[in-house]
Formats: sequence, C-alpha cells, structure tokens
Amino acid sequence: MDHTTLPVSATPANYQGISREVEPGACFDWMHRGWKLFLANPGVWIGSSALLLVMLMAISIVPVFGQIAAHLLAPLFGAGMIQIARQLDAGHQPEVADLFAGFRHNAGQLVMVGVFFAIGIFGLAFIAFILVSSGVIGGIITGRVAGLGIAFGTTMLAAVVVALLSVPIIMATWFSPALVFLHDMQPLAAMRASMAAGAKNWLTMIIFGIFLVVALFFATLPLGLGLLLLLPVFSAAVYASYRDIFVER
Repeated sequence: MDHTTLPVSATPANYQGISREVEPGACFDWMHRGWKLFLANPGVWIGSSALLLVMLMAISIVPVFGQIAAHLLAPLFGAGMIQIARQLDAGHQPEVADLFAGFRHNAGQLVMVGVFFAIGIFGLAFIAFILVSSGVIGGIITGRVAGLGIAFGTTMLAAVVVALLSVPIIMATWFSPALVFLHDMQPLAAMRASMAAGAKNWLTMIIFGIFLVVALFFATLPLGLGLLLLLPVFSAAVYASYRDIFVER
C-alpha cells in the first residue's frame, strides 16, 4: 500500500488566492468528483468521519465552552478532511491520521479562522435572541391576538436577518481552511480571498448550499448515520470546488 504523504504547502508563501468564475452547473461536477473520491477509499473516509463526529459530540457536551471549542477546531478538522481528499486526488492512499493534519501544520492560523467563525456564529445567535426576545416582550405587553402577531413577525424577521448575515460568514470560511493549510495564507487574507471567490460564484454556491441543506436533512433522519456518508462526500466536494475555483500559481 502506498503511504506517500504529499508536502502540505502546495504553492509559495506569497500565494494571493486568485479565484475564477465557474459555471453554475460546476457544483454538480463537484459533487460527482466528491463521490468518486469517496469511492476511492471509503474505509478511511468513514473511519475519519466517525472519529470526527464522536469527538465533536464529546466536545459539545460541555455547555457553552464545548460549543465554542467545536467552532474553533472546525477549521483544523476541515484541513484534515481536505488533506485526505488531496491524497486521493493525487493517487496516494491516505490514513485516518490525516484527519489531524491541520494540528501539525498552520494550527494557529487555522484556529484563528475558527475564532472569526465562532464570533460570527455567536454574534448571529445574539442578534436572533435580541430580536425574538423583543418580539415576545412586545407581544405580552400588547395582548393575546395582536401579541401573537408581533411575536411571530419578529421571529420571522430574526430568521431572515440571520439567514442574510450568515451568507458572508459562510463565504468567508468556505475556502479558508484550504487556503491557510495548503497555501500558508494568513487567516484574514484567506477569508478575504474566500469571500471574493464566493461573491464571484454566488449562484453556484447557492445551488450547492441548497443541495447540502436538503442532503443534511435526509442524512440526519436515520439516527444521523447518513452523516457518515454525507460528511466525506461533502468534504471531498469542497476540495473539488477549491481546485476548480482557485488558480494554483
């Protein structure tokens, strides 16, 4: 069995993160390539995904701090999944240990991406809490019928605001682990490059995102066991999208 390990940095340290625009249909090619990479070594993918899910669940058991830690570590594990996909894409055989590749290279920078991600997510949660709370309080003060309308309206407003504000957060962190891990980019520079790539390909990313949400819904139905398939295929598809959108040199 070939256990050749690819060098982590794919390009020089002055990589600028130049991206290109792709056709909206490219997202279906990403999913197809993600599926092919999964089939190349399903054992490693499933083993890595199971280990990752168990660790994240164990971390998340701790109230508040566990949730924060999970968000901080997400880019490091994301880099590990990218490394597995990269090894398979190059014709090499990865190992479950590659899941921890992000802990061995640019770990500090990847954690910083997680810091910005956590700030964005918890900031959105705080905004939603304020909006919903104000609606509930206003509904109680106003009365039964009108109060229900106010509470419902503010809840819907909170959902819309959170959905809109989550878009730049997702775009900024979508490609950041790959750019930091593979190209030694600094966190803020990587997030700017990731957001620029997402803006260029907004329609493609929306289509891909809708597919992911639908797939995630069905993956969680059978006791979440579908995540053992969705997580590796999605991770490999993210790697395929990075390869398709970003110019190597």
